[in-house]
Amino acid sequence: MTALAGATTQGGTLDSSGPKVRILYRDGAGTMHLDWPREDLETALQDADGTLWLDIEDPEDGPTRLAESILQDVFHFHPLAIEDALKETHIPKIDDWDDYVYIVFHASAIDDRTDDLVLQELDVFLGLNYLVTYHTGPMCFIDEGRQAIERDPRDRMKDGADHLLFRFLERSVDQSLKAIEVLDERIDDIQDQIIARPSPESLQSIFRIKRSAIHLQKTFGPQREVLNKLARDPYKPVKLEHRVYFRDVYDHIVRIHDISESLRDLIAGTLDTYLSVMSNRTNEIMKTLTLVTVMFMPMSFIVGFWGMNFFGETLAFQAPLPKALLFVASLIVMCLSPILMLNYARRHKWF
Repeated sequence: MTALAGATTQGGTLDSSGPKVRILYRDGAGTMHLDWPREDLETALQDADGTLWLDIEDPEDGPTRLAESILQDVFHFHPLAIEDALKETHIPKIDDWDDYVYIVFHASAIDDRTDDLVLQELDVFLGLNYLVTYHTGPMCFIDEGRQAIERDPRDRMKDGADHLLFRFLERSVDQSLKAIEVLDERIDDIQDQIIARPSPESLQSIFRIKRSAIHLQKTFGPQREVLNKLARDPYKPVKLEHRVYFRDVYDHIVRIHDISESLRDLIAGTLDTYLSVMSNRTNEIMKTLTLVTVMFMPMSFIVGFWGMNFFGETLAFQAPLPKALLFVASLIVMCLSPILMLNYARRHKWF
């Protein structure tokens, strides 16, 4: 407790460069404490009728000793669960430790500049009367949940820690749905670009979105299993009447998983469209070059046949017509032949 007390600053958090610890506590009498001191965590844990929410936000460069001391010395979690929480595993899962469950969940977002998938890992310890959330860096749905409680502290935590967890997981799934919507909009934009002016940059964008969609779908599979277990398995911290809420989130993530599969089909269709457009452009270019070659074939024939030796004594052909007239006639034929070939191509709709 000495380490915890020494790290306390005003507002229950550390400075912006260190870890942030926020504690909300609703006691058994229904009184809401929006800034519960860390020194009294054990008092809140002993209140079986109360609900405690502890949120730890570590810096993105790595876990701190403060977070480890809280998880180990105050809550007495298993060392293996603490180790998994303090290092990002990137694998959604749920572990049953009898009196509490340990959950790894991910929120998804899309980087607007690169179209890459950004995963934010949320580690959760759910007990009978407490909820501990651990993450590195800010998470918008965690902040929104805390602000909602602060705006209406009478009703938000009255249903217990498991219901509070349900609200966070629901917000996380909604954030992942927004990521899919962003990818869908980007696909529409790329399709418009391909039709208007295809370029190698469009192909690179297609493959970036495809990589993000595949990664997103791989994440939804394990998360769907986590929610399925919360909705059906008899975990001690999850009340029987609250399983229906997790089943509702499970249904949402199943639908999102199906949407992500259709998203992959859209990406494949976009890639086929790009290849078709590029193939058509290549065919148009080849057709144009071929027509130009055909247009100048009569000119090449005349030049090669006559040798263009109309003046001087090198013309062996003795024609009754003057050489100047033959020269002018050859020029006329050479000028008219490309025009006639061009009109012939247009009449037969080669262009």
